[in-house]
Amino acid sequence: MQLSTVLQPLSKENVRLAAQCGVEGYVARYPGPNYQDLLEMKQQVESEGLSIVAVEGFLPIEKIKLGTDTDGAELEAMKQLIVHMGKAGIPVLCYNWMAGTDWVRTKLDVRERGGAKVTAFGLAEAKKAVKLDHSGGGDFSVGQDDETIDTESLWKNLEAFLMEVIPVAEKAGVYLAMHPDDPPLPELFGNGRIMNSVVNFERLVDLVPSASNGICFCQANFVAMGADVPDAIRRLGKHIKYVHFRDVRGTAESFVETFHDNGPTDMAEAIRELKAACFEGPIRPDHVPQLEGEGDDNPGYTMLGRLYAFGYIRGLLQGVK
Repeated sequence: MQLSTVLQPLSKENVRLAAQCGVEGYVARYPGPNYQDLLEMKQQVESEGLSIVAVEGFLPIEKIKLGTDTDGAELEAMKQLIVHMGKAGIPVLCYNWMAGTDWVRTKLDVRERGGAKVTAFGLAEAKKAVKLDHSGGGDFSVGQDDETIDTESLWKNLEAFLMEVIPVAEKAGVYLAMHPDDPPLPELFGNGRIMNSVVNFERLVDLVPSASNGICFCQANFVAMGADVPDAIRRLGKHIKYVHFRDVRGTAESFVETFHDNGPTDMAEAIRELKAACFEGPIRPDHVPQLEGEGDDNPGYTMLGRLYAFGYIRGLLQGVK
């Protein structure tokens, strides 16, 4: 497995800190349509000994989910991105099928061990939810006139999307990795949700059978689904192309993030099952606690908690050899 990370900001200091902690891979945000921008980012991280192992976040895909990409501009942009990734040797494209929003939380300052701040979600407080899109938070509200979509339409749009892009990905040598819904509810803000159970992930990979039609195993979302993590890895293992390694305490309706070593999941057993499934792709810490002295502008993506997580994951990887 390749210990990997996002870095915010992508500064020389942060890249060097990650490299010094044994990180091998960098996870990039969508660089835009210009191939040169992707190459410049690649050169920046490679100069410090890391390689770009995945692209995720800020993808031109929202209209595709809703079925409103009438001129095909987003579909063409996604195909172009996959081609660019293939040329640059970047193997994984992580995407999600959450219509209308990305991951949301209702609290950003719940106290974890030692007073560290973590995020939490409570369905009863969903009207006060904060949208978190990997670049910080902002108030989130849904107006009565906002377009919504049901689960049947989401499945239809997903199959159409995969039919178009999987052949491109196969040719480019790129794996698509579907991220679970966060939170993994059947509906949120009037929009249906479909990536919220192990059974539905099995349906996903059966829509267009291909090695390029894969899964991002964001572990805490499977915990919130009520899934048994080792069993889920055994069922989905050959399709897992990318891992977000994190934990939560609670259910899809009400949960709180935890330190990687302070939640309910047997994290060592999860690593053992990933190893048994012959998973060798990127694994990264996700949604880390905010430690003493860090600012409030980037919940879940501050740096000090990420450094702690690097060491913990490296210990697990070495411990299961």
